[in-house]
Amino acid sequence: MLTAPVHQLRPPPHVVVVGNEKGGSGKTTIAMHVAVALLKAGQRVATVDLDGRQRTLTHYVESRRGWARRSQVDLELPTHFCIAPVEGVMVAQNEAAECSDFQRAIAAAAQDRHDFVVIDTPPHDSYLMRLAHSITDTLVTPLSDSFVDLDVLASLDPVTLTVTGISHYGELVRETRRHRRPLDGAPIDWVVLRNRISPQRSSTAQVVCGCLQELALNAGFRVVTGFHDRPIYRDLFPRGLTALDELCETVPGIDVDVSRRPACREIEDLIEGLKLPVNDRGRRRVALRAEWFASRDSPLDTDILTGP
Repeated sequence: MLTAPVHQLRPPPHVVVVGNEKGGSGKTTIAMHVAVALLKAGQRVATVDLDGRQRTLTHYVESRRGWARRSQVDLELPTHFCIAPVEGVMVAQNEAAECSDFQRAIAAAAQDRHDFVVIDTPPHDSYLMRLAHSITDTLVTPLSDSFVDLDVLASLDPVTLTVTGISHYGELVRETRRHRRPLDGAPIDWVVLRNRISPQRSSTAQVVCGCLQELALNAGFRVVTGFHDRPIYRDLFPRGLTALDELCETVPGIDVDVSRRPACREIEDLIEGLKLPVNDRGRRRVALRAEWFASRDSPLDTDILTGP
């Protein structure tokens, strides 16, 4: 295992890492909605996109900034960083450059007194992904109710479908915890989300849920319900919006009564389930921000939309 050399630079902000070696589990959607929910609670939030090739979270934030500017509306925006992978000939030099870029982003977020850093990781094992896991306070792992997704966490008996061991990603997290403990003693709160839940309750979902509950005791994570498989999450992505944004009621094709309201309840339940240390200072920030925008007669200044 690559041992990340940044433990000693662990930043004051609470670090939320959305990680999973399985693609298609909804990591970026979870990361963006958690970040926006924290922003709406008045927290100073930075986001970091470690998938430098696909850059899905980066596109999400850029679209959100563009919608706010063109629609002349007040949208909360995180301070955003995108860390691109280095693809030189020497592996050690690549990792050193990636570590340096990652450290600068985290240090900038800490220096600017952010309350949270939300990191979206690539869907594969990489040096950057392990760097993020090495400094996480809350690790969020979304999983669909399928045996393919469960495979990244658990080994199953092919006949009885009972858990026989911890799989590759579970071992990665367990090893990260083992390396972390003697360095700063900080615990990692690992939360596994049952995500993209189908409205039809299937026998597979019941078995997967049972396996997760059994594995949680051995692997040391909590199981929390994430998002149902709702079109609203996909439909709002190209506009940079989330189900928490009131102005999404004006977006064509979005049925507020059917889609947005239950999605908002899911997000609220998720934030409550994550048990993040949201501070009370943020409430005053929300009130001051609302007063500032209410007092302006001119079009929105994009500078205030680019920071927390």
